[in-house]
Amino acid sequence: MGRGRAKAKQTKVARDLKYRTHETDFGALANELHTQTPTHSQTDSSSEDEYGDWSEYSDSRD
Repeated sequence: MGRGRAKAKQTKVARDLKYRTHETDFGALANELHTQTPTHSQTDSSSEDEYGDWSEYSDSRD
């Protein structure tokens, strides 16, 4: 018992999302997405030496 209120609220929210008209500014969204580029410091630090931390564990017999 008690599921009735939760289901009624979910149905109300779902109907609101389905039938409400959305005023989306696609130009602003496109500008926001195009200006977010990864910085060079983030990409360079991960590609410097990905096995550097593991060099002390390597087999020295090679």
